[in-house]
Amino acid sequence: MSLVTVVRPSARETREVALLRVLACATVGLAPVEGYLTAVQSQLGKVAPALLTAVWLAVRIRHRQLPRPTPLHAVLALLAVVLVATASRHAAGPFTAEYTVRWLPFLVVTAVLADVASREVPIRWLLLAAAAGATAAGAGALFSLVAQGEARASGPQPDPNDLAYFLVAAVPLLAALHRRGRGAVLTAAGIVLVAGATATFSRGGALGLTAAVGWLLLRRVLPWRVLAAAAVAIAGLGLGALLFAGPQLDRALQEKSFIAASNVDTRELRWQAAARMLTAQPVLGVGPGGFREHYAAESHNAEVDEQTPVAHDMYLEVAAELGLPGFALFAGVVGTAAVASERTVRRAGPGARRTEAVAIQAALLAVLVTSTFLSEQYYLPFWSLAALAVATEARVREGEGSADAGAARDQ
Repeated sequence: MSLVTVVRPSARETREVALLRVLACATVGLAPVEGYLTAVQSQLGKVAPALLTAVWLAVRIRHRQLPRPTPLHAVLALLAVVLVATASRHAAGPFTAEYTVRWLPFLVVTAVLADVASREVPIRWLLLAAAAGATAAGAGALFSLVAQGEARASGPQPDPNDLAYFLVAAVPLLAALHRRGRGAVLTAAGIVLVAGATATFSRGGALGLTAAVGWLLLRRVLPWRVLAAAAVAIAGLGLGALLFAGPQLDRALQEKSFIAASNVDTRELRWQAAARMLTAQPVLGVGPGGFREHYAAESHNAEVDEQTPVAHDMYLEVAAELGLPGFALFAGVVGTAAVASERTVRRAGPGARRTEAVAIQAALLAVLVTSTFLSEQYYLPFWSLAALAVATEARVREGEGSADAGAARDQ
């Protein structure tokens, strides 16, 4: 027989955990609707992640705890070093300081989310927060289309393509939230997300959603009957839109066709310019925000009306601005998340933890596919999904360790 001493947390520790949970969920859940917050106050969207970082730091210092080490933290630290190095090299650039300040908080928040999700904050809570925030954004998208008469739904994001990125990244997370009695709520959320993404007319979003759904089917997390029911519901909504808003839908399709034809040419120009920047400065790149600074010169003023655009390809833009070492570390974030999530799938066995890991994989796949056509390194889903992937693996390892310790005590 073994005697086990149960140590109950103090009231202060309980409050600390509760605060970390609230702020972590707020950080993830408010990201899709940041545009609404910015409309109220330009810095309001940054409050939750800033408070989360401050509280996390205070808690770790008070308890003299270091962050739980993972390969992701090492990759993020090295990426920060490269970022500072290339920013210092191109400090005179007009966009360098602005974009360096945009990069660094994502690196910090990713490290914080990975740590708190492996300790204080349940993974399921964060998935629920992300899905809820994206569903609210999807509802806003449909409202902007129906009530405000926009040709393409944008809701809380200025660009419909960016909105599609948030929505398709959240769809797979619903698979991890399924519980008996909540099927109707999750189905409604899924319809709002898919309908909102469809209303953006984003081709990249459609490809990302297709890849995510395919992955869920391949890993046997999404039943075919659920997919069929969702397809019927979406088809019904599409038919209703055609019957009741036919002229508006036709106008939107015509505008999208015109924009799409223009986008093919302009994106090719931007991709070529990014490749030339990378070739010219492969080690430290052209610096954060350097693509915008050098685009006009590298493209020989190919777009007279657009002198400082984005590359519309996350990978080429990161490589051009941070150089090959920076891009390798950026890819290392993806690789670390992929390896961690796959280890979780294999170790966890059938159950909720495996479903969560596969859902995170599918969501990350949607993000990666969509980002082939968009510059999405400055939005949270890419970073938060990487953090959740490594945190899920840490949770599984912790469970295995607890089980091994229990077996040793019994012996």
